[in-house]
Amino acid sequence: MTATTIKQTESVPEAYPVRPDGLSAAAAAIDPDVIWQRIEAYVAYRWSERDVEWIVEGCGDWSPPLAPATIATVEIWQGDAWETVTLSPSAVGGYCLRGGTYRFAGTVGGDVPAAVLEAFRRLAEYMAADTGNPGATSERIEIPGVQTTEISRSAPWMARAMQNSGAGDLLRAYRRA
Repeated sequence: MTATTIKQTESVPEAYPVRPDGLSAAAAAIDPDVIWQRIEAYVAYRWSERDVEWIVEGCGDWSPPLAPATIATVEIWQGDAWETVTLSPSAVGGYCLRGGTYRFAGTVGGDVPAAVLEAFRRLAEYMAADTGNPGATSERIEIPGVQTTEISRSAPWMARAMQNSGAGDLLRAYRRA
């Protein structure tokens, strides 16, 4: 049986990790916080430390849904106030809850692995790519007798940036904590 996370409150970090080296000028011009926020929305890991709080209900095993997590306090709701409680560890990691409503408070954040830095680079380069004519889904450039180039791009191309850039493949291991 698994307890259920009913609320997660995550603070904004003081700073995101630095961008990787080797970006093109166009990719380096993009605010790195925008890219980090997009990556973090896609995964269950955090690489810049911040406070987090979870409200959890039920009984059974529970583990923080974000990683890497350090739990500082655990409390249980007792009628009209939170009371500190010590929980037993779960056999599969995390905590064994006996039933009720719990509040876990702590921090998340850790070092950035090389695969995540590469995902950042791929996503930044994709986002910096020349879009051609704004709003166009296809473009044809023709130099008579020399060359013809046709470019087609689906309308939601930026919404699929994580997948189309290859960053999503690199982040697959970080999707769930």
